[in-house]
Amino acid sequence: MYGLKPVPFTEIQVLEQILSRRWGPTRIRVSSKKNGAVKRATPRTMILLDPDLDPDPASPSKAVKRKSAPAKSIDFSLPTARTLGRFLTQAQAAVRLRGQVTVLLTSDAAIRSLNRRFRHKNKATDVLSFPADTSAPGSEKIAGDLAISIPTALRQAAEQGHSLSTEIKVLMLHGLLHLAGYDHEADAGEMGCRERLLRARLRLPQGLIERAVVSKPTARAIKAGAKVRSAGGRS
Repeated sequence: MYGLKPVPFTEIQVLEQILSRRWGPTRIRVSSKKNGAVKRATPRTMILLDPDLDPDPASPSKAVKRKSAPAKSIDFSLPTARTLGRFLTQAQAAVRLRGQVTVLLTSDAAIRSLNRRFRHKNKATDVLSFPADTSAPGSEKIAGDLAISIPTALRQAAEQGHSLSTEIKVLMLHGLLHLAGYDHEADAGEMGCRERLLRARLRLPQGLIERAVVSKPTARAIKAGAKVRSAGGRS
């Protein structure tokens, strides 16, 4: 759930130059129709699928702690690129972000590599945002790139009690806000307010920032309880 400073690459080069060439991600472009004909102009959105991803990433029978809802009622299947492409177009319009956006759906290992290279943090995360380098030629046509870890999204979906598709959409919205210039790690709550407004408009559940705010009191309560138990043991 992090936004990065613009890097000296354009469009999907940020992702493709880092990931192994043997993957050869499949590009799914969202085309538009005009007068009954398909127009294949430069797309505003593009979904890249890592071929190494399991098309059925998890089954309800796998032991994963869930927040609510029985396992059999939750769809953990990977949504199609076209479905995500349609949502990405809708969310980008809601964010009012101009330019092409590329999304890579990848593994924990790949996003860990990206996180280590650009944030110097050697761990997997859920979503990374790469704003376009505005100094590069043609950058006005490109908004930036997003990388989303499907295994991490799957774990979070199970914890929140909703589908994998819903979690990916939550991550997309969060990433788009970073591409639009918002930064919840440095602002005074502006990104959180904007995310809350847009996720409601897009009919999405609790966003990443809201989850973090909710979890903080719980973490403090656990820590306080541990101190009480420790103090009781010394008495």
